[in-house]
Amino acid sequence: MCGIIGLLMKNKSDQPSLGRLMTPMFDCMAERGPDSAGLAVFEPPVGAGLRRFNLFIPDRKYDWNALLKNFQTQTGATGQMTALENHAVLVSSIEPAAMKNWLAECDPSPHLLSVGRHIDIYKDEGHPSDIARRYHFRELAGSHCVGHTRMATESAVTPEHAHPFTAGEDFCLVHNGSLSNPYMLRRKLEAQGLHFETDNDTEAACRFIEWRMQQGETLDQALHTAFQELDGFYTLLIATNDQMTLVRDAFACKPAVVAETDQYVAISSEFRSLAHLPGVENANIFEPLPEVIYSWKV
Repeated sequence: MCGIIGLLMKNKSDQPSLGRLMTPMFDCMAERGPDSAGLAVFEPPVGAGLRRFNLFIPDRKYDWNALLKNFQTQTGATGQMTALENHAVLVSSIEPAAMKNWLAECDPSPHLLSVGRHIDIYKDEGHPSDIARRYHFRELAGSHCVGHTRMATESAVTPEHAHPFTAGEDFCLVHNGSLSNPYMLRRKLEAQGLHFETDNDTEAACRFIEWRMQQGETLDQALHTAFQELDGFYTLLIATNDQMTLVRDAFACKPAVVAETDQYVAISSEFRSLAHLPGVENANIFEPLPEVIYSWKV
């Protein structure tokens, strides 16, 4: 059992309220997943030619300034870094492949959580409410976010195994459920040269869907392919730079509820985490149907 949440602000003027409205949703789902948690938030893009590299390391005393100095000296690239305990965001023009290669050669201890012009990822081991306080979720602003609270059933409890999982740029996925064929998907993708970081079944789903998009499919087309390829039970909530998308498997046995108003679209595993939202008493509230794609654009 895990918890998922998503919130998309329809009006730009409401984007500063994203963290304040989302955090109670996130905290409420802690009962469904108390061992680790994570959140992806999508902010206004960095400048043309730049990317946001989100980095994580378990050591909260890690010297991020030293990493930045080594990065600039050894790569010749410029960069600006914002660090909070064991999480940092590096904004730079370096290419993602070059960044990954440099980290592997210079200091493999930081884990590259995400890459993109919009996305920031926060995930860690521990109780979700503690994670929300540690990373100041209430202060976050942006167009939309997706979050996950995890109760591990099939793989280790580590920050790397926590959701959201990412692939490519500005693409992430959270999952409630269990896939029965992740290793079949993994073998297929590894044969195409893709690299996996964990044995989590959600990573296989995330990389499969993003890979189909890299082959030229739209997200909707990739999800229709996934309906045929993913075996098991799942509610998937996907976020890109400009949209949030929700799907459930053919049996729809993993819960999900949507509340939509003129101000926001809110998604959760249980309605109780939506009950505090402004105007929710007048919202269009519904349970998503199986194998139907629901998408909302920023």
